[in-house]
Amino acid sequence: MAQDARAASGGYRIVVLAILILAYTFNFLDRQILGILAGPIKQELGLTDSQLGLMGGLAFALFYTGLGIPIAWLADRWSRTWIMTGALALWSGFTALCGLAGGFWQLFLCRMGVGVGEAGGVAPAYSLIADYFPKEQRARALAAYSFGIPIGSALGILFGGLIAHAIDWRAAFIVVGLAGVALAPIFRLVVKEPPRGAMEGPAAPIPAGAAPPRGGIGRLLAKPAFWLISLGAAASSVCGYGVAFWLPSFFERSLGMNLVDRSLFLGSMTLVGGVAGVWLGGWLGDRLGRARPAFYLLVPAAAFLVALPCFFLAIQAQNLWLAFVLFLIPTGLNLVWLGPVITAVQHLVAPAERSTASACFLFVNNLIGLGLGTWFFGAVSDALAPHFGAESLRYAIYSGLGFYLVSAGLFVLAARRLHHDWVE
Repeated sequence: MAQDARAASGGYRIVVLAILILAYTFNFLDRQILGILAGPIKQELGLTDSQLGLMGGLAFALFYTGLGIPIAWLADRWSRTWIMTGALALWSGFTALCGLAGGFWQLFLCRMGVGVGEAGGVAPAYSLIADYFPKEQRARALAAYSFGIPIGSALGILFGGLIAHAIDWRAAFIVVGLAGVALAPIFRLVVKEPPRGAMEGPAAPIPAGAAPPRGGIGRLLAKPAFWLISLGAAASSVCGYGVAFWLPSFFERSLGMNLVDRSLFLGSMTLVGGVAGVWLGGWLGDRLGRARPAFYLLVPAAAFLVALPCFFLAIQAQNLWLAFVLFLIPTGLNLVWLGPVITAVQHLVAPAERSTASACFLFVNNLIGLGLGTWFFGAVSDALAPHFGAESLRYAIYSGLGFYLVSAGLFVLAARRLHHDWVE
């Protein structure tokens, strides 16, 4: 079976990676589309920034993080491809239902449903990629998979804005949701379940359905590197998710851009900068981490330290073209961490425990980063509105950039500990 998996390491595994990227694209398209639609939703439903922040973060994060670990536990014991197929159909269906919501609580519950579906969409994919690609290519493969983040975010901004302008915000949810439902059976037909551990060298792969060793989560949680990595990623995600969600509203309120212009401007910026940053992180991770695993964490730490002043200058820019260039740099640096950090998490456990390890990492990262990020910026904006009016969102974004310093510091500490907790 190991030879079969290695024989599939040519064209087929590229096809598998492509369909995984497509599924992840829909994951982030459905997750991030709310940001560009925040303006018309707020106007029609009469919501505050805090309520929008709750729907963009907490409503999604509650079930996304809570169900991620039990679903990943199941994925370490059962078919990862079937789990991802069901997850894709579920989150896409709830995205379509968002277009039928008539008030805050209906939309809040539909966003929770999106989170339930997406809980089964990422951790099993990380495990599949680790079983399709050898470890010397893993950071680049995981970085390529992470292209789904900027591509999905960009398409969510672009399609969401254009469909909402042509029809309304409800149609945007319905169209992108139904497209994801249609992809689910195609995903199941294309992606086959690989033997677990087949890319780890001469040792025999783990039979399908074999239970991982007992105590896997306990061993993982006892490792200081896991907590430092997870909290470092979470700190960066507070800023990353928060800025990504609120930038469309910032460009509307502070720079006076209409819905179509915002969609084109932010969509192209997210796509170009995000793809470049994700690939840079994967390339540097494989190149430097091969000799010294600590670089899997030092690379993103350096990226956040450079991103911080760039974001600060970008928020101050009044000229749109200057703002585009200044935002392009931190947009890319903000995603450099994905390939290297996810690779490091995969090597904190044995191959049969990778789905669960990824889910534990995603639990911490998303509960704090996604659950807190969008709400934090919205709540600060509401608090500052009496003093700064429409400019309150600008100062709310300023207040969140310090999370990058926290993230860089935690990654440096994790790099010093990583070699003690590394599993070959």
